[in-house]
Amino acid sequence: MLTGGTGYLGSYVAKELLGKGYHLRLSLRDPNKIHKYKHLSEIAQNSPGTLEPFEADLLKEGSFDQAAKGSDAIIHMASPFSLKFKDPVKELIEPAVKGTRNVLEAAKRSGTVKKVVLTSSVAAVHGDNIDMKEQGLAEFTEAHFNTSSSARHQPYSYSKVMAEKEAWKMEREQDQWKLVVINPSFVMGPPLSPHTRSESIQFLKDLIGGKLFLGVPHLEFGFVDVRDVAKAHLLALEREDSKGRYILAERVMSIWELRQMIAKLYPGKFRFKLPLMESPKFMIYLIGWAFGLTYPFIKRNVGYSISLNNQRSLKELGLTYTPMEKTIKEMVEALV
Repeated sequence: MLTGGTGYLGSYVAKELLGKGYHLRLSLRDPNKIHKYKHLSEIAQNSPGTLEPFEADLLKEGSFDQAAKGSDAIIHMASPFSLKFKDPVKELIEPAVKGTRNVLEAAKRSGTVKKVVLTSSVAAVHGDNIDMKEQGLAEFTEAHFNTSSSARHQPYSYSKVMAEKEAWKMEREQDQWKLVVINPSFVMGPPLSPHTRSESIQFLKDLIGGKLFLGVPHLEFGFVDVRDVAKAHLLALEREDSKGRYILAERVMSIWELRQMIAKLYPGKFRFKLPLMESPKFMIYLIGWAFGLTYPFIKRNVGYSISLNNQRSLKELGLTYTPMEKTIKEMVEALV
């Protein structure tokens, strides 16, 4: 059973599962909106696996029970990801936590589910970039949990850490299924579906399309290819020895370094309106509001370096990372 399988990342996970010959139960809020999963139906027709859509709602208790019953495993990916919202509790935090609880309750009631793979985020590992300095760390590892986010400050990150903590709590309360958690950094790469709406795609559009032309803040993120994240889910699912959490990051880069990578990949091309400069922090304080950046976010993130330890994903999962240059080139070309 797969939740969130029509999304940017979920589509690639569905593709991997179908390619491996799984019978895939795909949760949808409205199975009548065939265009939302047409690309997956087409993949299923040309794959050894089979696709079975079913209707379910993250906030509706019991709506996953039928699909969970008889399933060997669940990959739970469905969670709201938006940086634009009016009520963070109702739009982000409650759906993330309640949705996780509803899916895992269905796993418990199924009597057949033996493993749950949960898509979390590095946002559940740390909230602000300054956390590393304040906690005296050389790097973030799977041992760390985000302690600096709240419903008012970085609510998306808070929704991820609260949902993941709920999942670990529920795992401890039973012995039927084992939980494995994937913590990807900023996911990049070409989308599988033209209908995909993703913050990653919007971010790259803004970067090459001129919205950030006058300058970008010194903000650092971990980056990882969407296809590598999908493969990590399959490895976590299939490996008997997979356990705990797995941070996924090919490398850490600033937005400016990403800009420089694109300029190098496309030398002399003027169709991209790339940022002119990396703006000083005081300038970000003045104009950050226009891009939805709050004063506390700027204060605690701009200008601070981070390091993410990806060794568990390499050594224990056996994941091989796609170089970010290849990822970005293919993503830019897909958008063009």
